[in-house]
Amino acid sequence: MARPEPSRSSGIASAVLVVVAAIGGFVYTLAAGNEPLLGIDLQGGVSVLYQPVGEPDSEAVDQAVDIIRNRVDALGVAEPEIARQGDNITVSLPGLEDKERALNLVGQTAELRFRPVLADLPLGAVPDECVSGELTPPEGDAREAIVVLTDTEGVRRYCLGPTLLTGTSVESASAGLGGQIVSAWQVLPVFRSGPDGIDLFNQAAASCFNADAVCPATTTDQSGRALGRLAIVLDGEVISAPAINVPSFQRDQIVISGAFEEQDAQDLATALNFGALPVELEAQDTRTVSAAVGTDVLRAGVIAGLVGLALVSVYLLAYYKLSGLVALLGLVFSGLLLWTIISWIGETQGLALTLSGVVGLIVAIGVSADSNIVYFENVKDAFAEGRHVSTAIERAYDSAISTIFKADIVSLIAAGLLYFLTVGAVRGFALYLGLATILDLVISVMFMRPALKWIAARSAVEANPRLVGMPGGAS
Repeated sequence: MARPEPSRSSGIASAVLVVVAAIGGFVYTLAAGNEPLLGIDLQGGVSVLYQPVGEPDSEAVDQAVDIIRNRVDALGVAEPEIARQGDNITVSLPGLEDKERALNLVGQTAELRFRPVLADLPLGAVPDECVSGELTPPEGDAREAIVVLTDTEGVRRYCLGPTLLTGTSVESASAGLGGQIVSAWQVLPVFRSGPDGIDLFNQAAASCFNADAVCPATTTDQSGRALGRLAIVLDGEVISAPAINVPSFQRDQIVISGAFEEQDAQDLATALNFGALPVELEAQDTRTVSAAVGTDVLRAGVIAGLVGLALVSVYLLAYYKLSGLVALLGLVFSGLLLWTIISWIGETQGLALTLSGVVGLIVAIGVSADSNIVYFENVKDAFAEGRHVSTAIERAYDSAISTIFKADIVSLIAAGLLYFLTVGAVRGFALYLGLATILDLVISVMFMRPALKWIAARSAVEANPRLVGMPGGAS
């Protein structure tokens, strides 16, 4: 059964809807102050390649990627790129002002360990002075060994016993101000319930409170009672070594205090919230992309797009006359809609426009021009069969839109495969090419035919079809 032809008024209504949506969206975008969020290659930032120490298994590297992604999200970085390349991990962070802080937090192992303090050591002391017998503590943070570590300031040195529990016993953590005398930044962990959480911490606390062999006395309270201390160690540095003056704690009433600045406390809380990296990472290659370079790249991309659009415009106007003007208006309205959408998703979803995305948009100009050419050539063929130009426009639409639809679906499938099966810059290309292709379908269905019909109905065009690119007079 033949599909009923839409009325001219319904066709014009769809074209008007496209025009109103395009112009209205663009005006709203300007009024709201929205603009595209630029990626690292356009606005500058930092990119670093991390390499695991040793030979980690594949699952550990995948876990590290997920943890790094969560930490970066907590920093509020818009459109970061975190990808695995073999056993290496690449991290790209656009637009960051404090790059050093971000890189330290991203690559931080964040292995929180609780160790009993066996002795305080002078900075120049020999490590084995902290224990009696034949045990020799190693330098470094070997988990099950007696070790010698310094504090974060490098001014105090401790002999520490084997790890009693780790940060895996922590359920969550937050940073806040506190302290009985002077308000200072602290980290407030909430331990997990059960034997692997607060019970494990309270076993360590009881040993230090009783100053037993596991956690011997290294200080006294105001009444002269001997107490042990429990050192809190992060990535091989002692951030705090408090005396334990009660035998047990509630799981949400524990405070990690030290010489914390606000940022230090917040970074430690973030690291604890998202867990320790299962592998130790070393930064192998760090690149800083300046905003000036990004601006030059963006300018070059925009110029390339404008030159391409100008060449396409000259061709369409020279060969298709007023039909070419319809095509150009379709490109303009598609561009306004693209600007609105890209600005909106950048503002609300943190999705950035990268150089590869700009390339995708430039390629989309050719896709849209092809759609118009397919339709116009079908109209010319129908006109050459002896039909009136208005009739030719209607007759050509079914076959043309079928071809346009199939071609755009192929582009969308390719864009979808690239987006879901690749990483990094290729995904940006695929995303914006797919978005532009969808808008090409919208413009082809809702704007192209009614706009061309409206022009063809003008008396000047009826008298001279060559004005719309037809090869001869009306029949």
